[in-house]
Amino acid sequence: MSYNKTKTDPILGKAIHEYLVKQGVETPTIDNNLSRTDKIDIIEKNFINIMEALGLDLSDDSLIDTPKRVAKMYVNEIFWGLDYEAFPKCTAVDNKMKYDEMVIERNINVQSNCEHHFVVIDGLATVGYIPKQKVLGLSKNASQDEIKKTYAAFYRTQWVLLFTLSPIIISCIVYIIRKLDTS
Repeated sequence: MSYNKTKTDPILGKAIHEYLVKQGVETPTIDNNLSRTDKIDIIEKNFINIMEALGLDLSDDSLIDTPKRVAKMYVNEIFWGLDYEAFPKCTAVDNKMKYDEMVIERNINVQSNCEHHFVVIDGLATVGYIPKQKVLGLSKNASQDEIKKTYAAFYRTQWVLLFTLSPIIISCIVYIIRKLDTS
């Protein structure tokens, strides 16, 4: 899933960021004031150096555009979750059928990247809750994509991912419920 500004909730992103800071598990970052375009340009130039150091022939037609592709992938797909302004919107609908039993979504694919080695961390999550006035949008495809893009695009060590994934999901649910109760 890649960054899409029209499907973001910066207020929720800020709340999640503040929660992670309070818990002491926020990804270590600095504010470099770089735009997405600036980041792509910098990463592209540096990836050229990496490929050259590996002895790859950048004049070959299969490799010539690789640095730009990798840079775009890093900024707009793999690590876009580092930008809390890009936190995805969460949806809820009226509980018209008055459903009052546990809603469970199992085997949700969760991916993140290890902050030590930049390798992919894969896992499965299960989310469950008892709805009240609203039901969260947890259809099979939507939940997998939302949870994947909500947290996977962040950058964690394995233990921090495991420690913070559940509270992040709970925080999203609580935020949505509070937001809906005030509207």
